[in-house]
Amino acid sequence: MTEPIDWSLARKLGRRFAPSGPELELGEARAVVAQLRDHAQEAREHVFAITGMEAEPGHPAVVVDRGEWIDSNVTAMGQVLALWPAAQERDETSSAAVRAVGTRASAVQLGAALGWLSGKVLGQYEALADPGRLLLVAPTIVDVERALEVNERDFRLWVCLHEETHRVQFGAVPWLGEHFKELITRALDTFDESSLGDRLFSIIGEIFEAFIQRRTPDIIAAAQTDEQRAILDEITGLMSLLEGHADVVMDEVDVSVVPTVAQIRDRFEGRRASQAAVRGADSLWRKALGMDAKMAQYREGAAFVRALMDQGGMTMVNRVWEAPGNLPSIDEIREPSLWLARMRGIAA
Repeated sequence: MTEPIDWSLARKLGRRFAPSGPELELGEARAVVAQLRDHAQEAREHVFAITGMEAEPGHPAVVVDRGEWIDSNVTAMGQVLALWPAAQERDETSSAAVRAVGTRASAVQLGAALGWLSGKVLGQYEALADPGRLLLVAPTIVDVERALEVNERDFRLWVCLHEETHRVQFGAVPWLGEHFKELITRALDTFDESSLGDRLFSIIGEIFEAFIQRRTPDIIAAAQTDEQRAILDEITGLMSLLEGHADVVMDEVDVSVVPTVAQIRDRFEGRRASQAAVRGADSLWRKALGMDAKMAQYREGAAFVRALMDQGGMTMVNRVWEAPGNLPSIDEIREPSLWLARMRGIAA
């Protein structure tokens, strides 16, 4: 059976579109990798001290370059596609000529997106892998710390704190991985193949790109039914919670651990704002991949977590991980008092 996407071409193009650099001597590169590994290990104790959560054995942290990150995400795309039988059925009923063109066109789209993203993503938890893995993208981390002109050691540990929190979210909450996969499957199943026609693969690409960035798919124009809007709201709520929780944890660390944490956060937020204001090709990519929407999720999710902390500390925050029914909706993310009232009702 012909694959719906030319995976090999997607990998090659992704690597070709990926930015080059940073310029490092071999010894420097090896030192960065070693330090990130050490920080990933150290971050575990700090995240545990802040959250009381610890990942089960497995779920390793791995330092990768951009090419390895691209390869990993092409593999993940195949896993996402396997969750949607309609895509395979459509491919099987197409003519050989259509399949040949379609597989390469999809590979170009996927490769270009991954190449661009590889220069933006600092780390990523592979939620669909078994077991899940935490990827730290060393060259991009170095590029960003240089652009921000911040303390290298502090920035690398700060990044590891955020990404370690994602590792713990999935590694310490036994039902979260399957719940996440179920949400993706339900989102895919809501789209009627006959009405979407040739938009099938663009929708797959958008859902996948949203997955690797941990944001809501930007396919509202295609989501016209109540069922579609409901599942997208569920995904938005979960993504906002995951990112906001990680952002809060990385900033909660004591200044004795990351002395320049306030400066790093200030400059990092300034960088986010300046990137959002940039025009040209980079701006088009940001809009196409929904990066601005993701920034809103960071802010809303962090505000939600802090509101819960104000009411009951991290013990209150950790109630969201007790069961799928405790996860906040997007309305509750934006109005934490709604979630708090619901939890009080459950407790009663």
